[in-house]
Amino acid sequence: MTGKEVEDYLPELDPAATASGKNLEASKPALAKELKIPRGATEKSVLLKTRRVQSFFRAAVLTSYRNRCALTGLGIPELLNASHIIPWNVDEKRRADPRNGICLNALHDRAFDRGPISFDKNLRMIVSSTINSNETCELHRSQLVALSGCPLRLPERFQPERATVEYHRAQIFRP
Repeated sequence: MTGKEVEDYLPELDPAATASGKNLEASKPALAKELKIPRGATEKSVLLKTRRVQSFFRAAVLTSYRNRCALTGLGIPELLNASHIIPWNVDEKRRADPRNGICLNALHDRAFDRGPISFDKNLRMIVSSTINSNETCELHRSQLVALSGCPLRLPERFQPERATVEYHRAQIFRP
């Protein structure tokens, strides 16, 4: 590792040292050792599978929800995901089926995928007990806790199949 690479990290690691004019050269070896910065190439080539039907699924789901989040109504396509209700890796036959999808914004999509939120039999949002209602973050309260019981806005076409939502609630949701 050259001194320049360590120097790039110095302002983040010890702003007092750089501001006070301490001898940075003397601290470089110690910082490099302390940081355990990885050595070697930072990229590699890999052969990977790609999801061939994902673009169809996304287009079908977002279009049926009129490019709006089914929970919040957010209409910024770059922040919307076509979320699989039964995960992609669980059922190959449902991968491209838009009835296995819900249009959710990035936050709710992640929470749905990981299990902190799901939908009850009436398609109202349910929130896991792992979501602390005493959290002081306004976003946490307004977008997770306060939306508990909020009904899912159903699409004009390709409404979620009840069986897929039941599967999600039983297998993915963490009560």
